Amino acid sequence: MIDIVEVTKQYGPKVAVKDLSLHVPTGELFAFLGPNGAGKTTTIKMLCGLLFPTTGTVRVGGFDLKTQGDQARAVISYVPDQPFLYEKLSGREFLQFTADLYGMSPDRSRDKIAEVIELFHLDDFVDDLTERYSHGMRQRTVFAAALVHEPKLLIADEPTVGLDPKSIRELKTLLRELAAGGMTVFLSTHTLDIAQELADRIGIIDHGRLCGCGTMADLRKQAARDGSLEDLFLAITEEATTETSPT
Repeated sequence: MIDIVEVTKQYGPKVAVKDLSLHVPTGELFAFLGPNGAGKTTTIKMLCGLLFPTTGTVRVGGFDLKTQGDQARAVISYVPDQPFLYEKLSGREFLQFTADLYGMSPDRSRDKIAEVIELFHLDDFVDDLTERYSHGMRQRTVFAAALVHEPKLLIADEPTVGLDPKSIRELKTLLRELAAGGMTVFLSTHTLDIAQELADRIGIIDHGRLCGCGTMADLRKQAARDGSLEDLFLAITEEATTETSPT
């Protein structure tokens, strides 16, 4: 589903991502981790087609984001860390607006909107203006909108921020169910226990380079130690920092 091939992204002299290659197959829940400034956001923006690589290729569903952007974006949904809504629309109107953007038929959009309203328990507020929504209500509405057109790839950036424990539990269950149903989930998070609990594989980026990638067993082998994902993350990023530091 995701193929990133020898991608480098520069902002003038600054290299944000360096020689990144990554394959994420259909139906995998992949967690993408890294310290602040490691290149996560730049990578996500290239996956969404918001930025193009300086060199290399990014493909989603077989489509090159640079030359076949419309086809690629048609199969992608992106949930940012700060949920955005049009505040003079109700939640239902925002869901309909999203369905219209993807060219869904009236019958299909009506059915899918009803489905996601039920899935995310939006009934109590979906007809209120979104300017009145709490952060948690906004997050649930944005997630509902992301699933209206049945994407093949869901990119979620810090999806649990601002959610209460019950909503976090429901979201974790949903993400696993989506992956089990064949959707690819690309999850970026600083919450390492959630990544360890949910992900089929984990990628760790630091200083713009992929410095670790694989299952927990793979990462333990690379770090030459047992322990939690937090232990492995710290060991792998510390080693990457040492390797990139000037001598």
